[in-house]
Amino acid sequence: MDKILVTGGCGFIGSNLMDRLFARGEHAVAFDNLSRRGAIKNAEWLRAKYGPKFELIRGDVRDANAIEQAARDADIIYHLAAQVAVTTSVTDPRTDFEINAFGTFNTLEAARASGKNPIFIFASTNKVYGGMDDVVVAEKPTRYEYRDLTSGVSEAQPLDFHSPYGNSKGAADQYVHDYARIYGLRTVVFRQSAIYGYRQFGEEDQGWLAWFTIAAVTGKPITIYGDGKQVRDMLFIDDLLDVYDSAVARIDRVAGRVYNIGGGPQNTISVWTEFGPMLEKLHGQKIPVASGDWRPGDQKVCVYDISKAQRELAWTPQVDVPTGVEKLYRWVKENVGLFQ
Repeated sequence: MDKILVTGGCGFIGSNLMDRLFARGEHAVAFDNLSRRGAIKNAEWLRAKYGPKFELIRGDVRDANAIEQAARDADIIYHLAAQVAVTTSVTDPRTDFEINAFGTFNTLEAARASGKNPIFIFASTNKVYGGMDDVVVAEKPTRYEYRDLTSGVSEAQPLDFHSPYGNSKGAADQYVHDYARIYGLRTVVFRQSAIYGYRQFGEEDQGWLAWFTIAAVTGKPITIYGDGKQVRDMLFIDDLLDVYDSAVARIDRVAGRVYNIGGGPQNTISVWTEFGPMLEKLHGQKIPVASGDWRPGDQKVCVYDISKAQRELAWTPQVDVPTGVEKLYRWVKENVGLFQ
């Protein structure tokens, strides 16, 4: 049986991944420093559900020795540990760099030092493309749209790291890609768009759809930065995990490749002018919001062309936005005590 290491294994994506791996009888170990909001609660949930089967190494990817020890027997490494907020990176760029760039370097070196050539799945970000100022955007009544890119942005879009977060994740993205070329490590880079779903403890500066949902249910104030017409393609957590599975199953064919992973043009929504009414309908009442200035590096539109992943990984998102939003809303309502 393969041994699987999940860095950030108690985060939003990591805890869902651990749950899936355990449910089908895999041997998985979480590596997490539990600093992210909700990580301790996710760890408690996994332990309550799986008992001693849930193994947690409390460690930090900035500690090269700790991650090397954790990775030495791994056959598959999912590298999900990260500093995830643009705003935090602006106020504390050093820590952002140390976690995202240096931490990824440490994890790659740990994989290389193991001598097992593990499969290495890396969660990158749409922020590696920056503001995409070369792409013409048109303003519509409730949203922004690409004027010409009807299928979305492909992997051919030039990289343009913007913000300390964009730089740190971009550096990590390129290191992971290059370790396949230079050292033959079996890496796959997933440049992920907006992921949402169960066990997401969204905050104002990251995980916007979950944050708005949690805030609405718990009565916390909501601030819309910009005009709320910003558009994202949304991908439900189960669909993301499906594409992870597909990459692992096809690693002999896809090692060393990079994929844009998101909901694609069929699963888009604007941050508030479209999502707000959807959330208010679920919530059954009007939701007051405040307004704030645009935030650095905020793209007016980020919609992915996912045809490469569809073609090479035999994968297509299954959960549409209305269905996914309702799933998340119901989970928040049923677990409201987690957010008090």
